[in-house]
Amino acid sequence: MDAPAVPPRPGLAARLALCNEVLAPMAFAAQCALAASLGYRALEVAPFTLADDPLAIDDARAAAMRRVADDHGLAICGLHWLLVAPKGLSITTPDDALRARTVEAMRRLVALCAALGGEYLVHGSPAQRAIAPGQSHADALARAADCWMRAGEAAGEAGVVYCIEPLSGDQTPIVNTVAEAAAIVRAAGLPALRTMLDTCSAGLAEAEPPAALIERWWPTGLLAHVQLNDRNRRAPGQGDDAFAPVLAALARHGHRGWIAVEPLDYRPDGPGCAAFAAGYLRGLIEAGGL
Repeated sequence: MDAPAVPPRPGLAARLALCNEVLAPMAFAAQCALAASLGYRALEVAPFTLADDPLAIDDARAAAMRRVADDHGLAICGLHWLLVAPKGLSITTPDDALRARTVEAMRRLVALCAALGGEYLVHGSPAQRAIAPGQSHADALARAADCWMRAGEAAGEAGVVYCIEPLSGDQTPIVNTVAEAAAIVRAAGLPALRTMLDTCSAGLAEAEPPAALIERWWPTGLLAHVQLNDRNRRAPGQGDDAFAPVLAALARHGHRGWIAVEPLDYRPDGPGCAAFAAGYLRGLIEAGGL
């Protein structure tokens, strides 16, 4: 029997993806089964959940994982938390050899994303963009921007999009706002290098609410992806943040990509918060006719 095709994405409910580390340490097939049962249509994968050294995952293993997801009616839509493993990577380090190894890791992850059938990569990884002792902010930022440009070149060759993730200042001093990320993207001038919006970080770092940021930045073409989480780091609906305006803004701008659910504080546990988020968001989408 042929594997079921990944379902079409006509409305926002059919574009919901779950960040898979929420379901770790379940086996990948079990993650797929649970996510599909909750109504998600894709997994956004953190490479460190797949192997101690995700750079060693070859195309054959990636193809096998892609088939597992497809067997459950899911896509693997993209990658995030890119540089957690192997340990010791940095895009800001003054150590040229280490930064070269990091760029090679980023290029390999671009290839892995394409092999898994993914469409985008989200570069958050705050610990791997820290400022070294004695290093200036300007120097760290310039080194990070060069690494992102090289990753954007690789993404263009692989047919995927590489997204710089603005993160709140409590996580990193390097690129905290969409405007800061957009400046790097514009300077690079690479169609495959773009930015994205994490609603938790945006709620903490930006002067405007996430929905207003979407209204302002989506028409520029620089914003390529959205991750949903509350400022309290829990799932959408488990805090005070409003997500109906975010979904409505995406619908107004004809968003046709994935919308990833990325809680960072799992209440009552990973499967429980994944289930809560799916029900909450699908309710908002249905109520809003989105």
